[in-house]
Amino acid sequence: MRIDKHELGAIIKNARIERGLTQESLAEKVDIGARHLMSIENEGRAPSFRVLYGLIRELNISADTIFYPEKPSEDLMLNEIIRILKDCDERSLKIVHATVRAALDSQTEDCREVND
Repeated sequence: MRIDKHELGAIIKNARIERGLTQESLAEKVDIGARHLMSIENEGRAPSFRVLYGLIRELNISADTIFYPEKPSEDLMLNEIIRILKDCDERSLKIVHATVRAALDSQTEDCREVND
């Protein structure tokens, strides 16, 4: 199996930007230099397993995004939601649960209005 290193760099860069992290702050969290991270993101440098593992964990991205890029994005989004939920405390989980319930109820109501 071969991973496109430029695609890997783009995935890492996009995830970093989505989370509002600078290269410097992410590099510090993963215990590498900012220049090293820049070369992974922009120059197609292949990270070591230790660095890749740290990036995946710190950015909270699915390894499937990297190893199975052809996988449907809905599956990836669902997996990311599950990973995020694992970090929630009980109060936050109750809030998320109530929010999802309300969204589903609203969706059902919207469908009924369309069918009426």
